[in-house]
Amino acid sequence: MSTAVLRTYLTPLPLVAVLRGIAPADVEAIGAALTEHGFRILEVPLNSPDPFESIRRLAQVHGEQCLIGAGTVINVADVERVAGVGGRLIVMPHGDVAVICEAKRLGLVCLPGVSTPTEAFAALAAGADGLKMFPAEQLSPAVLKAWRAVLPIDTLVFPVGGIRPDNMAPYWAVGANGFGTGSNLYKPGASVDSVRTIAAQFAAACAALTAKR
Repeated sequence: MSTAVLRTYLTPLPLVAVLRGIAPADVEAIGAALTEHGFRILEVPLNSPDPFESIRRLAQVHGEQCLIGAGTVINVADVERVAGVGGRLIVMPHGDVAVICEAKRLGLVCLPGVSTPTEAFAALAAGADGLKMFPAEQLSPAVLKAWRAVLPIDTLVFPVGGIRPDNMAPYWAVGANGFGTGSNLYKPGASVDSVRTIAAQFAAACAALTAKR
């Protein structure tokens, strides 16, 4: 069910916005700038200032149309805290099975980070809804092509790390389902107008990709 939910939010735009470093005072306006251009999955990494308050505000304002949650979730206890402020998404830099299981126990969507087939299969066995291929700077499209030969055919895979509008196409061509993008989309203190402009560039690039599949 959670995987089906995830696919729904990917339909307008197959991107996860990683708002690392964002402050609660900025999340509503930045969230609006992103949703204007089709973003429907927004994550606030837990190493941001007051991340649970930011998630709470995003969930209140954008929760009806977006999948809101946390990134850089390391500790099992934080999963319940995310759920408690209205978050429905857990994104991790690693494949800790305990965190995945807790997310699924609470009915949350979970995207663990993996960099090897061993990690990928372990995460899927624990109930992961998709795989964060991380860091993409070290995992080429050729790696994803090799993974696709052995992963279950319906596995959702998202390259994350260094993703820009101009470097998504090779991953998409070999089976990426979407991408996570952080500092190339948003940096702490960025103006709403600058984020809106960059979001439009990502949206245009994704439109070109989806037209080919």
